[in-house]
Amino acid sequence: MQKTNILPEKNKVIARRKLTQEEIRREVIALQDMGHKRLALEAGEHPLVNPIEYILESIETIYSIKHRNGAIRRVNVNIAATTVENYRRLKNAGIGTYILFQETYHKKNYEILHPTGPKSNYAYHTEAMDRAMEGGIDDVGIGVLYGLNTYRYDFVGLLMHAEHLEAVFGVGPHTISVPRLCNADDINTDDFANTVPDDIFRKIVAVIRIAVPYTGMIVSTRESQISREKVLDIGISQLSGGSHTSVGGYVRQEEYDETTSQFDVSDRRTLDEVVGWLLDLGYIPSFCTACYREGRTGDRFMSLVKSGQIANCCQPNALMTLKEYLEDYASPETRVKGERMIAAEMLRVPNAKVRRIALENLDKIVKGERDFRF
Repeated sequence: MQKTNILPEKNKVIARRKLTQEEIRREVIALQDMGHKRLALEAGEHPLVNPIEYILESIETIYSIKHRNGAIRRVNVNIAATTVENYRRLKNAGIGTYILFQETYHKKNYEILHPTGPKSNYAYHTEAMDRAMEGGIDDVGIGVLYGLNTYRYDFVGLLMHAEHLEAVFGVGPHTISVPRLCNADDINTDDFANTVPDDIFRKIVAVIRIAVPYTGMIVSTRESQISREKVLDIGISQLSGGSHTSVGGYVRQEEYDETTSQFDVSDRRTLDEVVGWLLDLGYIPSFCTACYREGRTGDRFMSLVKSGQIANCCQPNALMTLKEYLEDYASPETRVKGERMIAAEMLRVPNAKVRRIALENLDKIVKGERDFRF
């Protein structure tokens, strides 16, 4: 049975609207009340407005918050390309995955889109993952924004980037995201000649899964429920749920036309609705963060994934984190579905010792204990 990781959308921090640490605290509590165990922190790229010190302070704030039975166990970070030393500081702060999208690998088009400012340096941006690896971050997430250039060019560029990281560092990308251009603020997809239709989008997902079988693949709420369902069984392993893409959007009720939104959300279902939907489709909704916290990152993680041994950890961890969600956050309807899934899938855990321990942990979760992992 395939597990599907559930994560919130990135919480956007941009120059025109910057969250204070108190606002971040409230946002995190709101996410914990939904049931999330991980988040992606995104910041604007102004070096003075969003310096590395602000990011590090925000990470410390996020990890410090324990609310009811909730805690954010993994903070992934999506910030501008930076120095080896700053990547080392992020690693020491305990980040999970460092995420940075190329947008487009076509150098001329990239420079047209970024004519000035620190992001205008194509080579510095493209080589960010090399510096992140040199700084000790061995879990990185890459992606392109399909629609800025011909999809074939950027698709090949993405695969070459993954191949480069594996060849040089022995570790390919931990995740690959597949965003495509969509309407947002003053952006209209009709103005772009290379927008990607649904059938090509599905082919991109399928071929990435074949070409980079070890990577986690992410699709966000910029895609509709129908679109996300069509790519689940051909390669996607991580979905966002209950997402808000404007600054502070998890605390206050955001307006969908708000100018701070990163993109228009197509799938506006609650997290509980997404979890129930995945259960109906036969997937295990997973909130697992075990590998990072057990030191299974980088080449250690890759060796387990490529050999298939990671399944010995993934299935029971997924079921135990699902049990936590059912006990603490799920609606009665979702809880019934989830309990049925856990009962059936526990019988399929191949290792008898692991199955016995996992069953014991499920009983402990019912009694109020949390955070078990293999």
